[in-house]
Amino acid sequence: MTNDLTDNLSQGTNTEGSDIWQMRLYVAGQTPKSLVAFSNLKKICEEYLHGQYTIEIIDLSKQPHLAIEDSIVALPTLVRKLPEPIKKIIGDLSNTEKVLVGLQILPVVNDK
Repeated sequence: MTNDLTDNLSQGTNTEGSDIWQMRLYVAGQTPKSLVAFSNLKKICEEYLHGQYTIEIIDLSKQPHLAIEDSIVALPTLVRKLPEPIKKIIGDLSNTEKVLVGLQILPVVNDK
């Protein structure tokens, strides 16, 4: 896949009966931060969701009205649509551990 953020990425199908993770990444054009966020998200999904995810890229520089649907106030923003509840993470997604916990892919670990 190229770094063209206008494409949607869909990986795998639901073969094990578990939920497909539906991700929506809001960006404003193909800025370096947007490209890094997409790359980080793709890497995390491939490593931890094993092909059971979809990524939809929403370029708000082309479709600004779509920011209203998910109450987007900063970019890039990742919205996990499914499984519910909806989760949001703002930034380039470079802190993998925080992204995994924020999306509830991995549980919070208490160091007590």
